[in-house]
Amino acid sequence: MTVADRTVGAIESPGLMVLVGVTHDDDEAKARKMAAKLWGLRILDGEKSCSDVGAPLLVVSQFTLYGDARKGRRPSWTAAAPGPVAEPLVDAVVAELRALGAKVETGEFGADMKVALVNDGPITLVLDL
Repeated sequence: MTVADRTVGAIESPGLMVLVGVTHDDDEAKARKMAAKLWGLRILDGEKSCSDVGAPLLVVSQFTLYGDARKGRRPSWTAAAPGPVAEPLVDAVVAELRALGAKVETGEFGADMKVALVNDGPITLVLDL
C-alpha cells in the first residue's frame, strides 16, 4: 500500500487484507470484537486462522464500504462515520489485534492510498458485528 509513491504498509507472507468501515453506532466494544473475530477466523489454507499460523493482517480504513447507491447515480456516504469518529475505532481494531499477538500493517487514515492485492482463492467476506 502506497501513499504518494512511498510504501506505508505491506505484508509479504500470506495473510488477510482487512478493509474496515465504521458507521455511526460503532464503538470500542465492537472494534475489540471485530479484532478477535478477524484473528480467529478459520479461512486460511487447511481451515487455519491467522492466530493458528501467525499470519499477518493489512488493515485499511475504508469509509466507502458504507456507500449507498440505491438512489440515483451518485453514492451517498451518510452511513459512514466522520473521520474524527472513525479513525479512533480503526486504531482500536489495530491495537486489539496487536494485543492478541498479530503482526499488523496499516495504511494512513484519510490518505489517497494505492492498494495492491493478490487474492488467493478468492474469498471475500463481509463481517458486520
